[in-house]
Amino acid sequence: MENKYAKLFQPTNIGTLQIKNKMSMAPMGPIGFADDNGAFNQKGQNYYVERAKGGTGLIITGICSVDLDAEDMAKPVIPCPTINPLAFIYAGTQMNERIHAYGAKVIMQLTAGLGRSAMPGFVKKYIAPSDQENRWDPSIIHREMTVDEIQNVIKKFAMSASVAKASGFDGVEIHAVHEGYLLDQFAISFFNKRTDAFGGSLENRLRFSTEIVKAIKGVCGADYPVTLRYSLKSFMKGLRQGALPGETFDEVGKDVDEGIAAAKLLVAAGYDALNVDAGTYDSWYWNHPPMYFKDGGMYREFGRILKKHVNVPIILAGRMDDPDMACEAIGDSCDIVSYGRPLLTDPYYPEKVRQGRLDEIRPCLSCHEGCLGRISHGPLCCAVNPEVGREKIYGIEPASKKKTVLVIGGGLAGMEVARVCALRGHMVTLCEKSHKLGGNLIPGSIPDFKSNDKKLLAWYERQLELLLVMVKKDTTMDKRKIAIQGDDIVVVATGSQPILGKFGHARGVITASEALLGTKPIGDTVLIIGGGLVGCETGLWLAQQGKNVTIVEMSPDIAGGPHGMPFMNYDMLKDELAYHQVKVYKSTKALSVEKESIILKTPDGEVKMLADTVIIAIGYKAEDSLYNQIKLDSKVPVYNVGDSRHVNNIMYAIWDAYEIAREL
Repeated sequence: MENKYAKLFQPTNIGTLQIKNKMSMAPMGPIGFADDNGAFNQKGQNYYVERAKGGTGLIITGICSVDLDAEDMAKPVIPCPTINPLAFIYAGTQMNERIHAYGAKVIMQLTAGLGRSAMPGFVKKYIAPSDQENRWDPSIIHREMTVDEIQNVIKKFAMSASVAKASGFDGVEIHAVHEGYLLDQFAISFFNKRTDAFGGSLENRLRFSTEIVKAIKGVCGADYPVTLRYSLKSFMKGLRQGALPGETFDEVGKDVDEGIAAAKLLVAAGYDALNVDAGTYDSWYWNHPPMYFKDGGMYREFGRILKKHVNVPIILAGRMDDPDMACEAIGDSCDIVSYGRPLLTDPYYPEKVRQGRLDEIRPCLSCHEGCLGRISHGPLCCAVNPEVGREKIYGIEPASKKKTVLVIGGGLAGMEVARVCALRGHMVTLCEKSHKLGGNLIPGSIPDFKSNDKKLLAWYERQLELLLVMVKKDTTMDKRKIAIQGDDIVVVATGSQPILGKFGHARGVITASEALLGTKPIGDTVLIIGGGLVGCETGLWLAQQGKNVTIVEMSPDIAGGPHGMPFMNYDMLKDELAYHQVKVYKSTKALSVEKESIILKTPDGEVKMLADTVIIAIGYKAEDSLYNQIKLDSKVPVYNVGDSRHVNNIMYAIWDAYEIAREL
């Protein structure tokens, strides 16, 4: 029988470079993958090799700087071919020989720099096409680059590409007329106010990028593939103001018509493929789509447009992890499908698709917690896959002595402990007091924009089934039952319970979980006490159903503010709440709840509001009573993991559970 997804596994070409299938790894920042010489360290090499091993046809590395001195970037944060070219070639050759062993090809992405998009402290030299404010801190002013500086960067691109070719890379990708990075800032008139040969007309604004590809071709040869990371449209309403999908607005950045014209000029200059998306740092959620984009494939329309106007391959990412969607896109809106975060969560995604094992693919949640949420203080990683970036030093190894393990609680932490212990060869029993596995993720996965949370639960259930974990639902454990069972190790993962506060038992007041699960009726006018992530997502979900929603938050900002969660998620959630007319009271306290009204203490005084339903979403408290009962008297090791130890997010529930289970 013909493979349903055979279309994805047919060979394709970028110029003279043949790729074994139409599946590519999208470039993601290789933070923490450089050694002291700026070469790929062993962790970075293992990371890319693992994706080649999993069946990806084309690996595109994350950004490698052509010149760390141009912006005086901290060393070594990301790989850089020009610090010590010989050391880079030694490391690159070693990595690429391993990648090629699996039939995969590898392209190195080279960056001109960050410009105004640089996070404060990440660079010491603040440059841009023209004098302007930093994206994140308006008090930081970026000065205009000199022509000599621009020419030096162009030379460093040519040098870097030469080093890449000597290292066995099959091509290079230029980063980028995309996402509002330095080259994109030159391309967009909103940011580029220069009056010399690098400003003014579209051709001049693209001169930096076109001179780069010409210089590389001059050094490496006309046949050496050079691709371009390219954003067709900026989705900017203004400085630091993004536009939501479907929103009517006036584009101040690059619009589609100019994007088409720019693409034609760039291809004419010598670029061999366009790696397409949309957005800038001012509309960052377009470049790094959170779960609030309900549907994947948000760049398909842009790829479809460009395929009509340029004659080079189109590479397309944007949550394309539905293989049916990917097959539909091939030939229509792209030539190669690109996977970023899905290859973090599951390096073997391509091979599992080829074999039809879709229920074994670990899904990406689009949460950004691991891949971008830790970018300022930690290496690239993944919320649901703790092995990312440390594949050979933090993998799962067989246990030296097989044991019996009792896991109490079937939430994420409990299921991860059970999964890892079973993989190591232990005999595992998991007891869950309810009739379902999933814990607090069950109500959390109800909104349609959280559908991948549901997929994660289904993935865990399938893994436990494949690993022959004995799962006992509707089973409440206590101290006596634990002793009778007599396991070698006991792991408590009993989760957490909503904090009710002083209004939790008032008439007509319900919890966010009850609202999401539909166990209590919800009126048309809803007031949510608590503007954390749970309160905001519940409010958005209700507003999308047509409810009149108000959120009350004691803190000065919702969801912990811009630093309380990955910024692109925070920014889109904030914009979505405003778009759906959710009223938000910050620095506000609920004083009393009456039958159909609530009294609020706002910064401007007391306000009385009418509400059919009041929802409590002020947080969770650890359910650790069972652990406290057994921890002192147990004759065997007892561990407390997940929310029952410390209430936290999905990433740390999984990571903590993984850490403990891989050592048992």
